[in-house]
Amino acid sequence: NKFAKPSFEHWLGTDHLGRDLLSRVLFGGQVSLLVGLVATAVALTIGIVYGSIAGYGGSRTDDTMMRIVDTLYAIPFLVLVILLKVVISGVMDKLSARAINDWKWDADFVGRFANIVPLFFAIGALGWLTLARITRAQVRDIRRREFVEAAVSLGLSKTRILFRHIVPNTLGTAIVYTTLTMPSFIMFEATLSYLGLGIEAPNASWGILIKEGANYMETQLHLLLVPAIFFSVTLFALNFLGDGLRDALDPKASKD
Repeated sequence: NKFAKPSFEHWLGTDHLGRDLLSRVLFGGQVSLLVGLVATAVALTIGIVYGSIAGYGGSRTDDTMMRIVDTLYAIPFLVLVILLKVVISGVMDKLSARAINDWKWDADFVGRFANIVPLFFAIGALGWLTLARITRAQVRDIRRREFVEAAVSLGLSKTRILFRHIVPNTLGTAIVYTTLTMPSFIMFEATLSYLGLGIEAPNASWGILIKEGANYMETQLHLLLVPAIFFSVTLFALNFLGDGLRDALDPKASKD
């Protein structure tokens, strides 16, 4: 029953294909939040490792690595994400065929998984650039402190000093930054899905639901408003969470 009004059976009504809108919004929220979480985790890992190596390495290593970052910054983010998504999708198609034919995995599950994963890693693999700069600056400051000089005098290897003594001291700022960045990743996924470049059917995300709702906004406005409200409230909540973590982990910022 398409475009059904809200009822006890369908609390928010149904869409143009008769699907329960509340179920679609909740499922779409899972996908959108998962995009934010996975992309944030990927960006956090790459940014910390890359920035730490650049900050603790010699001047030549630092200059080379940061020039790479500057070059990537010069290329539009949307173009890079689309190109990387195409590359990852090609790899996932081969793995999916092997999983279905050789490992006998469920074709529907593999298809949905292969549809979502490339976007996760494409956004995260290119969202680390600013974090790498922040981490590099912190590492260059921390490496001059007394406890690092003491570790050097004890003869510890550079790798152990970097990942045992320096990197842990950069995690607070990195986590706060990535928490504040997560809403932008979710927003970017929604934008791509709205443009038809992100999550594809039969999967759903808030971006897809907003796109579908926009097609019927003149007669069925709630199809647009419901996912848009869920999307907006989630972004506000994540931003408030990031502000709270920043105040808790950065005393200087809270005093300012």
